[in-house]
Amino acid sequence: MTAGRPGPAGAPAGDRAVSAPVPAERRHTLTFLSWAKGAAPVFLDTEVDMSAVEAHRRAAEQAGRRCSTVACVLHAAGRVLARHPDANAAIRGRGRPRIARYPTVNAKVALDKRLNGQRVVLAALLTGVHRSSPEQIQDELEYWRRGDPDRMPEFAGLRKMQRMPWPLRSWANSSAVSSLRRRPRTMGTFALTSLAHRPVNGFHSFGGTTVTLGVGQTTERPVVRDGVLGSAPVMQLNLAFDHRVIDGAHAADVLTEIKEALEGFAAPADRGGTARERPLPGKGAR
Repeated sequence: MTAGRPGPAGAPAGDRAVSAPVPAERRHTLTFLSWAKGAAPVFLDTEVDMSAVEAHRRAAEQAGRRCSTVACVLHAAGRVLARHPDANAAIRGRGRPRIARYPTVNAKVALDKRLNGQRVVLAALLTGVHRSSPEQIQDELEYWRRGDPDRMPEFAGLRKMQRMPWPLRSWANSSAVSSLRRRPRTMGTFALTSLAHRPVNGFHSFGGTTVTLGVGQTTERPVVRDGVLGSAPVMQLNLAFDHRVIDGAHAADVLTEIKEALEGFAAPADRGGTARERPLPGKGAR
């Protein structure tokens, strides 16, 4: 037998596996995954010409404002889902299931954060994205991304739940998501995950909502326009839908309309209109 060389700092040395309890900071993820097993996710994807979005982002930057790809996708998806109440919905129950359709569009956005020093995935909740400009959505994203989960009041319930034993933690999670009336304020009405900060073109994720969007990187790729070969910034956009709530044809309509909204991107400011003002989370929004 040969001895293994020491690995990087924090890695086990030699050939022996080292087992340890799952960190308390990640227990909410396991609880959510256990709850989400009852869904029936199906996955679609498409490619989006992001030329119009990139033009809008450059114009925003010249005006001294940041507008990320995620903000633009949330803006487009919010308006599309407002036109599709059957997809902007949630389901509960098995034997006698019930579906709730929501008049407002709330987005659950996955965040890569550190909680008590442990790298975890957390969720930001952005309310009423169908009525907000991309720049207003960006302001909210910045609030969530810059905030410290160890101190943010929005994560107080999560921090408390992580200290609970498994049966009580599972009950607390179920209580938070079981009510169809409260679901938009706890889970959002759709979810979005982005891995565009890495060279990831596409991925499929299910966020526990009827529609989940996966955003990959935008890269310059060959395209044909009017029979002429050229190049354009292209992004792969993935959509997971819960088959218990909608069918594939309807999900394809939603994905196509989001694609078309991004390829013909025109925010309220671009059209000379104004978007509503609303306070940021933690500053009077709730």
